[in-house]
Amino acid sequence: MSLTKAKLVSSDGGGTIEFMFNPTQLKFSQSISLNKNEGARTGRGLPKVNFAHPQPCTLSIGDIILDTYEQGSNKSVLPYIKQFEKAVNFLEQGCEKDKRPPTYVFTWGNYQYIRCFITNLAYTLTMFLPDGTPVRAKLDLTLEEIDESTSQPGMGTPSNPDRIGGGR
Repeated sequence: MSLTKAKLVSSDGGGTIEFMFNPTQLKFSQSISLNKNEGARTGRGLPKVNFAHPQPCTLSIGDIILDTYEQGSNKSVLPYIKQFEKAVNFLEQGCEKDKRPPTYVFTWGNYQYIRCFITNLAYTLTMFLPDGTPVRAKLDLTLEEIDESTSQPGMGTPSNPDRIGGGR
């Protein structure tokens, strides 16, 4: 049985980003916005709270390994990093050009976890050849959920991402 790799599948015609090595953990977080009335208090003296709206789910994936050294090709890891860097810039084509970043569905095997865009990318180059060529890196990503019911012009529709039933 072959190993199925995690991917960021483009929702709007951009390229799919396949992870070289699968993540070791997926960290989901969700919160709700509150409106606190500073003057209004409960009988116990606590501020009265009005619930505003839920925040989008975020998915943090840390310590993603990129490694070209083990291939023995003396190839730089930078072209692999460039794929992720393009994902945090505005689209370069289509009707949404220069208006928003590309959107993706984070998938792994049969699971479609979250329709999202990348809000944060950080990487560290961790191994170099004697000539300075970077051949290994660690990457951290933060993905933010996009509401699939409000499709925007130029956005493709992924094949039914279900992060509740199929993902988490």
